[in-house]
Amino acid sequence: MPFSAPPGTDPERHTQRLPRRIHRLRTLGMGLAALPTGMVLLENQAGAGHWVFLFFTTVLWPQLALWLALRHPEPFRGEIRNLLVDSILAGMWVPLMAFNLLPSVMLVTLTTVDKISTGIDRLWYWSLPLMAAGALAVGVSTGFEMQPMTSMAVMVACLPMLMIHSIAVSQASYRLVRKVKRQNRQLDELTRRDTLTALDSRRHWQEQATLLLEQCEATGEPATLLMIDIDHFKAINDRHGHAAGDDVLRATAEVIRHSIRGQDAAGRLGGDEFAVLLRGTDVEAAGIVAQRIREGVQALALDSAPGLHPTVSLGLAKATGSADGLRAWLEAADRALYQAKSRGRNQLAIDEALQPLADMP
Repeated sequence: MPFSAPPGTDPERHTQRLPRRIHRLRTLGMGLAALPTGMVLLENQAGAGHWVFLFFTTVLWPQLALWLALRHPEPFRGEIRNLLVDSILAGMWVPLMAFNLLPSVMLVTLTTVDKISTGIDRLWYWSLPLMAAGALAVGVSTGFEMQPMTSMAVMVACLPMLMIHSIAVSQASYRLVRKVKRQNRQLDELTRRDTLTALDSRRHWQEQATLLLEQCEATGEPATLLMIDIDHFKAINDRHGHAAGDDVLRATAEVIRHSIRGQDAAGRLGGDEFAVLLRGTDVEAAGIVAQRIREGVQALALDSAPGLHPTVSLGLAKATGSADGLRAWLEAADRALYQAKSRGRNQLAIDEALQPLADMP
């Protein structure tokens, strides 16, 4: 039976923690189940064998299950085996209680809920035939004695298990859901960030740029796009090594981050190319930011590459009303960047070919 850890969890850590987590719930659930089960046995004047089996099921088995799981070469697999044994035991107790209606239904239902709450794929599905097999085997030996009526005393004995165990299982499931949500948020954050520079990833930056263009088109607010490329980056990698190249990328990203405002957005588009969205900024103000970045990068001194003073070329373009949207804006900034490089690098060039939104009819 191919079982796997719940989605969104660390398989190795889940493998080690599952037996102990289930042990707490098993001890609580089976301890509480002893109340209605014992009350039924009292009413049915059950023999000593029933009481010994009740003691084994509710007291000894939870401890034995933990011991067996932790001794298993794969504790996760060992605990799955224990969970299936739980279902067999639950099925066995249904005929042992002479099919007393409320505790039988409660035991079968909560045992199945336990399997579902683990988040282990198909576990509850496999537990059902085992539960039925346990009930059938014991039912044959007892002659399927039927006493389905549930007394008030047994009903009252069922209440602690219904309330306490259900709340405990719900809390465990809630913690698992919160953990998965937290991991999903972390995963979403990773997709939004470039792992090397901690700037926005290409996809996330493009999403912000598209939204900014739509806002500019609706309000006429100015915005500028700054493309930044590290000069002779391949030569830096070849001469100083890729580790030094990574240091240059990180240091350049840090300069960019400290040169812009919180409302702006900086991203790494790939390789040694960066892009910055400057909101509510005209070309003149954007040029000041660009020069600040250029001078900051030129002043860098890296321990991993003594004597290296990297430089950047920058291309600047203002937001436009072109039907091509972001693509046209990027191409305009790219043209300006190419001009800066063709003029000797380590400088800023501005693309004036596209008409600003504010001047459009």
